[in-house]
Amino acid sequence: MKKKILIIEDDENIVEMIEYNLNKEGFITSVARSGEESIKKIPAVNPDLILLDLMLPDMDGFEVCRRLQKMPD
Repeated sequence: MKKKILIIEDDENIVEMIEYNLNKEGFITSVARSGEESIKKIPAVNPDLILLDLMLPDMDGFEVCRRLQKMPD
Protein backbone atom coordinates (compact mmCIF):
# COMPACT_ATOMS: atom_id res chain seq x y z
CA MET A 1 0.00 0.00 0.00
CA LYS A 2 1.29 3.46 -0.91
CA LYS A 3 2.17 5.73 2.00
CA LYS A 4 0.50 9.14 2.33
CA ILE A 5 2.52 12.27 3.05
CA LEU A 6 1.04 15.64 3.98
CA ILE A 7 3.20 18.59 2.93
CA ILE A 8 2.51 21.71 5.01
CA GLU A 9 4.27 24.50 3.12
CA ASP A 10 3.26 27.93 1.83
CA ASP A 11 5.98 28.36 -0.84
CA GLU A 12 4.65 27.03 -4.15
CA ASN A 13 8.11 26.33 -5.61
CA ILE A 14 9.07 24.20 -2.63
CA VAL A 15 5.74 22.34 -2.75
CA GLU A 16 6.20 21.55 -6.46
CA MET A 17 9.73 20.22 -5.90
CA ILE A 18 8.79 18.06 -2.91
CA GLU A 19 5.61 16.74 -4.54
CA TYR A 20 7.40 15.88 -7.77
CA ASN A 21 10.09 13.88 -6.00
CA LEU A 22 7.76 12.10 -3.59
CA ASN A 23 5.27 11.19 -6.31
CA LYS A 24 8.13 9.89 -8.46
CA GLU A 25 9.05 7.55 -5.59
CA GLY A 26 5.47 6.27 -5.31
CA PHE A 27 4.12 8.27 -2.40
CA ILE A 28 0.66 9.84 -2.32
CA THR A 29 0.92 13.53 -1.43
CA SER A 30 -1.50 16.11 -0.11
CA VAL A 31 -0.74 19.77 0.49
CA ALA A 32 -1.83 22.32 3.09
CA ARG A 33 -0.62 25.89 2.64
CA SER A 34 -1.29 27.17 6.18
CA GLY A 35 -1.43 25.94 9.74
CA GLU A 36 -5.22 26.24 9.93
CA GLU A 37 -5.66 24.34 6.68
CA SER A 38 -3.36 21.58 7.94
CA ILE A 39 -5.31 21.17 11.20
CA LYS A 40 -8.50 20.68 9.17
CA LYS A 41 -6.87 18.39 6.61
CA ILE A 42 -4.99 15.99 8.88
CA PRO A 43 -8.02 13.98 10.08
CA ALA A 44 -9.34 13.62 6.52
CA VAL A 45 -5.99 12.67 4.96
CA ASN A 46 -4.69 10.55 7.89
CA PRO A 47 -1.09 10.86 6.66
CA ASP A 48 1.68 8.41 7.45
CA LEU A 49 4.14 11.31 7.53
CA ILE A 50 3.90 15.10 7.75
CA LEU A 51 6.51 17.45 6.30
CA LEU A 52 6.01 20.69 8.20
CA ASP A 53 7.36 24.16 7.41
CA LEU A 54 8.14 26.04 10.62
CA MET A 55 7.41 29.48 9.14
CA LEU A 56 3.79 29.52 7.97
CA PRO A 57 1.70 32.64 7.34
CA ASP A 58 -0.93 32.14 10.07
CA MET A 59 0.89 30.18 12.79
CA ASP A 60 4.32 28.68 13.13
CA GLY A 61 5.02 24.98 12.79
CA PHE A 62 5.54 24.62 16.54
CA GLU A 63 1.96 25.76 17.15
CA VAL A 64 0.74 23.25 14.54
CA CYS A 65 2.59 20.52 16.48
CA ARG A 66 1.05 21.65 19.79
CA ARG A 67 -2.44 21.50 18.26
CA LEU A 68 -1.74 18.09 16.74
CA GLN A 69 -0.73 16.73 20.13
CA LYS A 70 -4.13 17.75 21.51
CA MET A 71 -6.07 16.03 18.70
CA PRO A 72 -7.67 12.69 19.54
CA ASP A 73 -6.16 9.62 17.87
